[in-house]
Amino acid sequence: MNAAAGPAGSPSSSPAADFSLAVLGELVALGVTDAVLTPGSRSQALALTLAELHRARMLDLQVRIDERVAGFTALGLGVETGRPAIVVTTSGTAVANLLPAVLEAHHSRVPMLLLTSDRPESMRGTAGNQTTWQPGMFGRFVRLAVDVPAPSGEAGEGALAARLAASAVEAALGTRTGNPGPVHLNLQLREPLSGTVPDLVALLASGEWMPGGGAGVLAESADVGESAGVAAPASGATARAVVVGATQSAAHGRSVANSAEDSAVAARSVFAEAAAADADGNINTPLALRRGPRTVVIGGHDAGPGAEELAHRGGWPLIAEPSSGSRFGRNLIVAYCELLNDADFGGRVERAIVFGHPTLSREVPALSLRDDVETIVVTPAAASVLPGEVVVDAYNPGHRVSAFVTAVEVASAGAAGTAGTAPVAGSDERDWLRSWVLASRAVLEEQNVDDPIPAPNIEFANSPDIAERRAYRLAETAALKATVTRRTLALAVWQATWPHDRLVLGASRLIRDLDRAVPGKNIRVHANRGLAGIDGTVSTAIGIALASQRDPATRHGVTRVLLGDLTLLHDAGALLFGTGEARPRIQLIVANDGGGTIFDTLEVAATADRAAFDRVMLTPQTVDLEALAKAYGWAYSRATTRVELDRALTAPLDGPALLEVPLPR
Repeated sequence: MNAAAGPAGSPSSSPAADFSLAVLGELVALGVTDAVLTPGSRSQALALTLAELHRARMLDLQVRIDERVAGFTALGLGVETGRPAIVVTTSGTAVANLLPAVLEAHHSRVPMLLLTSDRPESMRGTAGNQTTWQPGMFGRFVRLAVDVPAPSGEAGEGALAARLAASAVEAALGTRTGNPGPVHLNLQLREPLSGTVPDLVALLASGEWMPGGGAGVLAESADVGESAGVAAPASGATARAVVVGATQSAAHGRSVANSAEDSAVAARSVFAEAAAADADGNINTPLALRRGPRTVVIGGHDAGPGAEELAHRGGWPLIAEPSSGSRFGRNLIVAYCELLNDADFGGRVERAIVFGHPTLSREVPALSLRDDVETIVVTPAAASVLPGEVVVDAYNPGHRVSAFVTAVEVASAGAAGTAGTAPVAGSDERDWLRSWVLASRAVLEEQNVDDPIPAPNIEFANSPDIAERRAYRLAETAALKATVTRRTLALAVWQATWPHDRLVLGASRLIRDLDRAVPGKNIRVHANRGLAGIDGTVSTAIGIALASQRDPATRHGVTRVLLGDLTLLHDAGALLFGTGEARPRIQLIVANDGGGTIFDTLEVAATADRAAFDRVMLTPQTVDLEALAKAYGWAYSRATTRVELDRALTAPLDGPALLEVPLPR
């Protein structure tokens, strides 16, 4: 049965409804599992089809009333699953509200599918209600943009829908380019905007309908340029596509209905083959890193475990941000900011190998600005530095990076510049690593001593000496009754998070506090560091929670979110769950210091008039967070001491909860 047809193969009374079923059915067949919907009249056919697909248990559907919230929820779903989540909106300003999430998805390389409803092309420029110029609204920040003509019910539209869906998923996953990200399908729809939605449960049971009943063939590669025909219906009307920053050469397409992990690995593999060709057209092997230069390995956001693996194999110090995916292992240096500022450590660095996107310090990018430091960036987007290519901005402080590569290895003992089995680190490299590890440990111990209420000496807990045991109990009691600081809050949240949990970090001050305090731990941590904005943090975390808690391996976990008060308030609309919507186990840990206190740590605090500074930079607030939580149906608790904090972090959760932790400015 054709996916564009109604029951028993006959078209419905609405071409919009038939086309919606064809497109969405094909997306489901290709492995898309999630959709986020915001209501609207123009998108009613898409909405009703999604509701039926959800009823048939063919995808998970979340409904939100705010498009910005919907966009970031889809972002979180994509972060967790590696698959693009669908976002459906009506026309007009609804589409524009997706831009913040699109920007973050673009810069973070997170797949996403935007299905925006639109009036027919003939209504553009007429000042029609909720009518604007939606094609191209997201500019260069989408991997593929297609302005799809309004379906009319003619033969061939089901095949067009299938090709359109396949091209969209391929572009979103970056299967040919290694550059996943958002895709925009702008669907022109005309009245009648909906018809009777077929009973998919009954049709599936009878075998009369299967998702992906259209052609299901990947569209031919489109040339990069102002426009390219991606697919065309039998009537001859052409769907106009703008392919943004895509390299579609040298790689063969593959099915995207594999696991998210397989798809991501395949995308990177294909991209590396396409991007790593040298001037003679040969495929480069991974860059072999010779022994000798005093080296540090840097894991920025989304670096992955490769940074830790290289540091381990090379015997080099590892600098890894909390959301890097590589903050673990014996080579980890927690106090890296202090050491990079020290002439005996940072001043002696000769080579920096960078994975991911470092964003949390000024000391790390400062390395790349030095003439005496060779900086090598390992990135799947290495093709972005080739002439004529525009993908995603590569990490390149001051445009001083020495080389961009897709893979690195430690040079073998046989010959410099060749990859192979890495030799054991020499004595100089062992001394280099040891000095960093010991110095970092000393800095952290000094911070512990400076703590107003230091941790009790665990060695005294079972001492035969009565005085030592008593000293331990007194110190333990004092520590538990102590007020919470930013540092102790970060440490407590980090300790409470386990591999089956998820931890999401808001932008601004707290993520930096945590970065400078917590030890290594191999857990899943996310932060929106593509553009490092505070917007959409709660929505993103909810998307992550929804996806992770349906996975059998992590379904009993909790998603914890460490964020500031302004970050919460900026995304307060995300607290709303409609009646009947899924409510995951998520705990918002809100460090409430009454405003944007990160500006207290920046240059502006030393130069601005205090009253003006407080008004325009700090932006103080006195919102009653308990009332806010209760208004949206979230459980609320408050912790002012360490014992209250520990109790709140270890208490079982059965739904959304907000934990307020008051902090001094």
